[in-house]
Amino acid sequence: MALITEPGKSDFIVANVSNSHNDAVAFQVKFAKDLTVAQLKSKLEILTGGCAGTMKVEVYKGDTCLSTLDNNDALLGYYANSDGLRLHVIDSFASFCFDSAAVEKFELTKDQYEQRTDSVRNYLKQNRLGKYNEEEMQQAEEKRRLQAEEIQKRAELCVIGARCEVTVPGNPTRRGTIRYNGQLEGKNGHFIGIEYDEPLGKNNGSVAGKAYFSCAPNYGGFVSPLSVTVGDFPPEDFNLDDEL
Repeated sequence: MALITEPGKSDFIVANVSNSHNDAVAFQVKFAKDLTVAQLKSKLEILTGGCAGTMKVEVYKGDTCLSTLDNNDALLGYYANSDGLRLHVIDSFASFCFDSAAVEKFELTKDQYEQRTDSVRNYLKQNRLGKYNEEEMQQAEEKRRLQAEEIQKRAELCVIGARCEVTVPGNPTRRGTIRYNGQLEGKNGHFIGIEYDEPLGKNNGSVAGKAYFSCAPNYGGFVSPLSVTVGDFPPEDFNLDDEL
């Protein structure tokens, strides 16, 4: 897989880069951990077409947002210290609004844009990045296919009424009973509804006013099938009456 690398650095991370204009991961980039956030944004400006002065950068692990790079003087390594993370750039991407009565709208035809040598598209073509890197796109598609297969396989194991253990990054391991298996209205993906043994959830089995199952407040939650392990997980005993 082709990488953009920065020569002369000894301490790097390899991260995926995506943006709010196109949420698909476009390419992988090798960054030095001692870059400041401001320096990183300048590089991402070239790669994504966003503006370093206005963009917001978030760090993701899978679909989970770990942090926002909100301190321009901090080092990248403070926020992202391992490979495989995703840097997501949020910006308007030069979508400026003008008073159309006062300013004539400037537009390029498709052919005119193709002929420009200073465009983001030309940069990606010249460096064989994103959709212009056939091998990388095939690998990304294969990764999505394998993940979809694994989600389907794990979802088939999540039988209603089965006991399970739920592991989500940044949260304690929780035990509970599977109460729902399927889609959520207005959400993408497959979800497993859990009634937890303890009040460590986020809802009562309802999302956006629609009930998928019923439980006490804060005992319910919905997670990816990849976060659920089905098995013999009896409720944990937190009774401390016998402790000295």
